[in-house]
Amino acid sequence: MSEVVKLERHDNIAVVTVNSPPVNALSAAVRAGIFDCIKSAIDDAQVQGIVLTCAGRTFIAGADITEFGKPPKPPGLADVLSLMESSPKPIVAAIHGTALGGGLEVALACHYRVATKDAKLGLPEVKLGLLPGAGGTQRLPRAVGPELAVKMIVGGDPIGADAALKAGLIEEIVEGPASGGEAFARKVVAEKRPLRKLRDDDSKLAAAKADRSIFTNAVAALTKKSRGLEAPFAAADAVGAAIDLPFEEGLKKEREGFLKLMNGDQSKAQRYAFFAEREAAKISGVPDGTKSRNVARVAILGAGTMGGGIAMSFVNAGIPVTLIETGEEQLKRGMGIMQKNYEATAARGGIPADAPAKRMALINGVVGIENVGDADLVIEAVFETMAVKKEVFGKLDQYAKPGAVLASNTSYLNIDEIAQSTKRPQDVLGMHFFSPANVMKLCEIVRADKTAPDALVTAVSIARKIAKVPAVVGVCDGFVGNRMLAQRGKQSEKLLFEGALPQQVDAVVTKFGMPMGPFAMGDLAGLDIGWRSRKDRGIKSEIADALCEAGRFGQKTGKGYYKYEPGSRSALPDPEVEKLIDETLARLGRKKRVVSDDEILERMMYPMINEGAKILAEGIAARPSDIDVVWLYGYGWPIYRGGPMFWADTVGLKHIADRLAFYAKETNDPSLEPAPLLRKLADEGKTFASLAAASKAA
Repeated sequence: MSEVVKLERHDNIAVVTVNSPPVNALSAAVRAGIFDCIKSAIDDAQVQGIVLTCAGRTFIAGADITEFGKPPKPPGLADVLSLMESSPKPIVAAIHGTALGGGLEVALACHYRVATKDAKLGLPEVKLGLLPGAGGTQRLPRAVGPELAVKMIVGGDPIGADAALKAGLIEEIVEGPASGGEAFARKVVAEKRPLRKLRDDDSKLAAAKADRSIFTNAVAALTKKSRGLEAPFAAADAVGAAIDLPFEEGLKKEREGFLKLMNGDQSKAQRYAFFAEREAAKISGVPDGTKSRNVARVAILGAGTMGGGIAMSFVNAGIPVTLIETGEEQLKRGMGIMQKNYEATAARGGIPADAPAKRMALINGVVGIENVGDADLVIEAVFETMAVKKEVFGKLDQYAKPGAVLASNTSYLNIDEIAQSTKRPQDVLGMHFFSPANVMKLCEIVRADKTAPDALVTAVSIARKIAKVPAVVGVCDGFVGNRMLAQRGKQSEKLLFEGALPQQVDAVVTKFGMPMGPFAMGDLAGLDIGWRSRKDRGIKSEIADALCEAGRFGQKTGKGYYKYEPGSRSALPDPEVEKLIDETLARLGRKKRVVSDDEILERMMYPMINEGAKILAEGIAARPSDIDVVWLYGYGWPIYRGGPMFWADTVGLKHIADRLAFYAKETNDPSLEPAPLLRKLADEGKTFASLAAASKAA
């Protein structure tokens, strides 16, 4: 009946199979196929039960993302679900792989659900700035109760088959989806079981109707980290409607909430981020069909904070690691910290109780660089100076096996220069992990001048395998993220010389949605690090240097730009800092002025966007969206603002260019002059997105 959905009759059981690779997404063709096949099965007098299943590696994994933002094609999902739910014959959803979003909503409209043991079921729409729009917020609370429904809908995380069985979301765990679904359907028919329509079953809502705190406490727990986001709260309201309103009215409220979010700026930004992450995995300038090298074992040089975090990232994905240090003491310390981290996570329930032992068993801690010989990928995470890096890579020539990918975890240094210290520059690239490396998702993959295409593909592939988001960038000081961050740092410092205070600057930045302001971040990292670096380069920074000379190194000394109570990380404004700033300005003959929050925001964000334009013009990043991926996953840019380049388009490039020109003149800072690419796009009324569109068209 359809190219992507087929109907077969096995005696009195009709089996409807969706076969639309790769993930059986709910495209218009799939929706139409399901509708027609279910209708035919209902109309067939010999059919007594219906099974809905999928071919390939998964059940329906969600909406067809290629249809996002386009006019909807009939039949709508609501029409398909209404037909299924009102069927006079029992319909069994037989789930394997993932039933996510619209896929789970389809299953919820069936009368029964079975799943294989490895299946995952969830409603993750909140992660795209949306809420389930086809009855998920109304049917799921009736299936599993409001508490778990809030966790799945407001939190957006799926549950496994065991949890689904325990909660009543599925009736059975089966071996194979089609055979298990058919066997269950025959049982339902033979036993003449009544049709369970979730829309008519309020039994699991009764407790929350009697005690609203069951619902409100669950919502409070799930939304405490949702600062600035609209979708989690709208999703919670929709689940609340399932408790308070009859099904049809709740459905109407859900639809209103869905459409409002779909048309709002936040969901547009979050959907953009979704596509940007996938786009970043496509490497420009690499021949089609370039295969990754095999990576069975990784060697990591350095068991410090970064090396240990990188090692954990690999063993978390089941990839064995040789962790190498220069001495037994450093190695023992590094291994001990990892062990403690794993044990703390297990104690919180974040990983199974036996996971620490299993994961630590994958790490072979040794002393001496000569132990890299069996590694397919070597990642250097040693001290951040060029001399040390070059010495290490020179030695790798002697000990690393031919064809091993040699990566540096440098955050600033020139990979081309590092590559010159080996006889195999084609194997050298950067893999810049972000701290803490076992938590942060970004990995900047730095393509050097002579990096071989298959080495680059290997780095991107292995980054994805260890659940990192890779972004390929070119060689320059600081690459993409830190190069842009340096512009913000420069302006934040200048603002102090003009009358702003650290707490005012940080408040503006955090209100925008960043996790921390520049001064709180400096305190966290340690102000002495920058101080040492400035001394090495013969650079002065009057206020920052004065703080360090007073022994104020940040959180570790209890005083920096802020003061910190013993045992607390809460930054408290310190009158001593204000006094120190005033004295410094007086000594330099600088006058204070009132600096507005609007000016602070513009001077924090616009110079970074300007630098992003230069990065694009130089080809350091292939796409504006790659820059956004770096900032979303490496620096905590608020996802509901889509990334700095996306946000710049929403603000308007002409406005940004004009304001930069204004500040360049007002502050006598030529570095703020609009970059040629930014000015060109602004003058032509174009956007950064238009660059990506033009590139795709070409």
